[in-house]
This record gives sequence, C-alpha cells and structure tokens, in this order.
Amino acid sequence: MNQLAMSDAHNLKKLIREAEALADEAIIAMARLKQAMLSARQNPEIEVHTRQRALMRLTEAEAQALSMSTNLLRVHDELSKVARIHAGSDPSIPTDVPAIAVAATPGPRAMIEV
Repeated sequence: MNQLAMSDAHNLKKLIREAEALADEAIIAMARLKQAMLSARQNPEIEVHTRQRALMRLTEAEAQALSMSTNLLRVHDELSKVARIHAGSDPSIPTDVPAIAVAATPGPRAMIEV
C-alpha cells in the first residue's frame, strides 16, 4: 500500500474510534441524566407522573443513541473490509468486528410501547 493510502487508513481508524467514543459518551451522559431524573422523582412534593413523559422521551433518545452506535460499528466494519482488501499486508489497520455486533436490530420505537 502506498504512503498516502496508509496515511488515509490510519486517519480513518483514528476518526472512527473517536466517533464511537463520542457515541459512548452520549449514552453515558444520558444514563447519568436518567439516574438524576429518577432520583429527583423520589421528591414527595412533586407528583410522579410529572416526570413520566420526560423519562419516556429520554428512553427514546437512548434507544436512538444506541442505534447510532450500532451504525457506527457497521461503518467501522465496512472500513475494515476495505482495509483488508487494500492493506492486507499490514495487520495493524483492519479491525475484526463480529457479525453479531452489526446484526440488524429493532428500531428505537420498538423498544418503547405505551
């Protein structure tokens, strides 16, 4: 593989991992928010149902973030396939992604039924 292609491959590898890490950070931030919302829900002065819609919306956003994370993993898998073809002699470029990790998943709405 020529030097430009190798540089592109290393840059793409760095950027896809950065995008995956940011997706994970978003999921972690939403988990923290949900935890705070559920803790706040324990306040006896405010009716429980007041926060229910917000929790439902947050749960939907979490499902969408997880779907985004899965799609980024699929992008990573596709880039790795390209790397195996064009950088087969360089074992440091491709990443093995198990097929089960990129299998079709239900849409975000399927997880929330009210």
